[in-house]
Amino acid sequence: MAEVALATCPRCGAPRAVGPDCPKCGVIYAKALSPRVETYAPVPPEPQPSGAVWTGDLDDARLEQRLRVFSVPLVLVFAHLIVAARLGHALTRIFLSMLVHELGHAVTAWLCGYAAFPTLWVTPRSPGRMFLFAAFLSLALAAGAVLFWRSGRRWTAAALGALLALQLFLTLGISVRSADALIAFGGDAGCFVLGTALMCTFYANSESNLVRSWLRWGFLVIGGFAFSDALATWWAARTDFDAIPFGEIEGVGLSDPSRLTETYGWTTHHLIHSYLTVAGVSFAVLIAFYLLGLRARRFQTTDG
Repeated sequence: MAEVALATCPRCGAPRAVGPDCPKCGVIYAKALSPRVETYAPVPPEPQPSGAVWTGDLDDARLEQRLRVFSVPLVLVFAHLIVAARLGHALTRIFLSMLVHELGHAVTAWLCGYAAFPTLWVTPRSPGRMFLFAAFLSLALAAGAVLFWRSGRRWTAAALGALLALQLFLTLGISVRSADALIAFGGDAGCFVLGTALMCTFYANSESNLVRSWLRWGFLVIGGFAFSDALATWWAARTDFDAIPFGEIEGVGLSDPSRLTETYGWTTHHLIHSYLTVAGVSFAVLIAFYLLGLRARRFQTTDG
């Protein structure tokens, strides 16, 4: 078989000639008989999995957990230190807490059936109850409660339902004189209640616009300073009646404590006790939100 292969052209099989190439196909016998070397394109090595794993979501969750632990206490401590100084107290009252104070008057007036508009240092309101305004507010609270309930936000719906019940009671269940006194009381009381509500927004869901737009930081600062400002006044009043802002405000009239004591017959001790009671209840609510916020975020961080 080897002799046959040598006697014929390895390419076309024609009888092999004497010369170095095949007269039929022209192949050179030596090249045709040499072993064929095949070339292959190099195959790139398969990428090896790196040890790096995306941990951005987990890092964000851990950062959020730390913020929830430290932000509210640090803001309250910082606000307390600022308010403890006389200049700091005055600046806090002018630029931060006065907004919340007047809003407290306005919200109390709304719940009592009055139309009111908060401004700096004074909150004008209607001379009497406006039942059409009260009915509109009741419908708005009821509609909000229903919408939140249907969307699964049961706690928000329950809060609006409770606010609706309070509004109906204050509008229909108390006298005009009692409502006027409550509106006067609602200034610094609003600093406690609304200040706490503003601070509690810090524990909103991470998908909330309060978190995404950074609004919760502004609300936290305003609420913390408003709470600390009012607390500094009424805590000091326990041992020093001179700390109470009795007197008359130019262009406004009697201050809230003077109106409550001189016009509505509240004693100084009753005044102090009432404000500190509201402060204590508000602070207890803040602690509850703080603990619930930490617990919910801790489970989310662990599950993630």
